Amino acid sequence: MGRQLPPFAAVRAFEAAARHRSFKKAAEELCLSPSAISHQIRALEEYLDTALFERVGNRLELTLTGRGYAGRLTGLLNGLEDSTRAIRQAGERPLRVLCTPGLAARWLVPRLDRLEFGDRVRLRVSTGAPSTDFASNDSDVVIQWSTDPTQGVVTEPLMQSNRYPVISPHLRDAEGVDRPEDLLRLRLMYDETDDAWGDWFSAAGLPDPVLPNGPVFPNCELATTAAERGQGVSLAYDSVVRGTLASGRLVRLFETVTMPMVIYSVAYPEDRASDPIIRAFRDWLFTEVARDGTGVQELSAAE
Repeated sequence: MGRQLPPFAAVRAFEAAARHRSFKKAAEELCLSPSAISHQIRALEEYLDTALFERVGNRLELTLTGRGYAGRLTGLLNGLEDSTRAIRQAGERPLRVLCTPGLAARWLVPRLDRLEFGDRVRLRVSTGAPSTDFASNDSDVVIQWSTDPTQGVVTEPLMQSNRYPVISPHLRDAEGVDRPEDLLRLRLMYDETDDAWGDWFSAAGLPDPVLPNGPVFPNCELATTAAERGQGVSLAYDSVVRGTLASGRLVRLFETVTMPMVIYSVAYPEDRASDPIIRAFRDWLFTEVARDGTGVQELSAAE
């Protein structure tokens, strides 16, 4: 059975007249005559079999039923207008994405050609933790390290990863790295964010080793870049460096890995959760991590 809906022209006329409390102003808004507005409202009242307006002296007032109906209609028409505007603008406006330099360079940019509207993505990178203050960060979507909830923001865990040592091919061949113990005589790259060399050596059967000195970087991307340039060994995130390993610029050392952890989440304003372009980008991100087997859902299923 089909929907039983009132005539849309009559609904628009009534909602405008109710909002303005004036047939004349409603007529101006809708480019109609006041008599046309009156005719549409009478048609709606006949359809509903109830009065929506009443005369109080010289004033036109909404009935109790009219007030309730007008309030619901205004919300529905506002939502319809917002959804329509979003769809019409989706083909024109860019999508502004804020993320870390490492994720942008090693994961996001190399696969943007698989995104239908990838040419409209405007990337901004953050030297620190990307801000989810959407009132000031000039972004539509943030791909961030944290999964902490923020009021007014949808935050969804996106990507999980374990870690293992990586080294440049030249340095590996020059140093003859064959056993985990060999790393203790090399220069290790450390990062301030969740450094896990101690965890990796424990997993490799070397608990509480005396770790060699090495530079400390503010994030894993700089540590991995230093290793790529032959400066030492980095403990890299598998989810992020797969493309670099495939290119041959880095090689993986040993099968031992740390326990997997969630490393990135996707965040966007709660009041824009139904925005078509944000939704499409969000869905594409989850499709990509599922393709790689690095999504949080895959981690949960494995547990």
